[in-house]
Amino acid sequence: MIAAERIEQLIDRFQFLEAKMADGSAGADIAALGKEYAELRPVVETVTAYKDLVSQIADAEAMLADPEMKELAEAELPELRSQLEASEHDVQLALLPRDAADARPALLEIRPGTGGDEASLFAGDLLRMYQRYAEGQGWKFEILEESQTELGGIKEVVARIAGDGVFAKMKYESGVHRVQRVPETESGGRIHTSAATVAVLPEAEDVDIEINPADIRIDTMRASGSGGQHVNTTDSAVRILHEPTGIIVVSSEKSQHRNREIAMQVLKTRLFDLERQRVDSERSADRKSQVGSGDRSERIRTYNFPQGRMTDHRINLTLYSLGQVMQGDLGEIIAALQADAQATLLAEMGG
Repeated sequence: MIAAERIEQLIDRFQFLEAKMADGSAGADIAALGKEYAELRPVVETVTAYKDLVSQIADAEAMLADPEMKELAEAELPELRSQLEASEHDVQLALLPRDAADARPALLEIRPGTGGDEASLFAGDLLRMYQRYAEGQGWKFEILEESQTELGGIKEVVARIAGDGVFAKMKYESGVHRVQRVPETESGGRIHTSAATVAVLPEAEDVDIEINPADIRIDTMRASGSGGQHVNTTDSAVRILHEPTGIIVVSSEKSQHRNREIAMQVLKTRLFDLERQRVDSERSADRKSQVGSGDRSERIRTYNFPQGRMTDHRINLTLYSLGQVMQGDLGEIIAALQADAQATLLAEMGG
């Protein structure tokens, strides 16, 4: 059953926001109210469609008592009732509790795992896959830090992705990505298995995390070493150590001022993610729900190049379209992961 009281509360809130923005009394709160209004609008549209359908069914059922209208009502009711079931499901999904971070930009971190040079090359392939996916979504993709191997692979990369609903989609990518293929460096044609780890973190806002200046140590240094697109172009790398957690962040853009900004933002985001993980683990201590949870030690996906196959192990989804996936065609995978997460939430809520 759908709670009528909650539906009315949502509609009342939406109408209040609409009036507040229309009469110009929102003042300095206009941005926050506008954001809430935009988030509520599709929910209210779904709820309104459901209420209209309920009203139509009630009218048709009332017509059954009228001999002249009975035949028409009997013809309409089966279709209306079948629509009601789908509409109820849509409302249940619309009313599911939302992750407050879903609308935020995200930090994407990719690092090679087991597999040596091949793992680094695969990490680079994943980076390009996400760049193409972001481009297709109309998102902004900005590499904040990148360190490369001599073969053109990735030692580590941190990127910021901004746009509509970034974290809501990208959060399902956190975990271990395994690849099975013949490496370019392999002369014998043998299939190797290697891996890369992906972490997707919702970007922290200033109100989320307050860092005590006494807890951090900031060092400015000359970047050195082989490889990396920034390493040989700057003398102003910034390294920040957060002593309570041991988290170390390095940024080596050309501008020292910009480096400090980037490093502090990345540090805040990692600390915010730690707090989210702590809260999530307390919440889910009695259940095992991995999808979107950020268990980054979990093998979530296998990319098998000889068979052209991609398998997502969390939802037992296998696609034989690996070429398109590596070109950034992740829509079907992410939609399936979102649907599975929604179904799990519905089940937990007794829906």
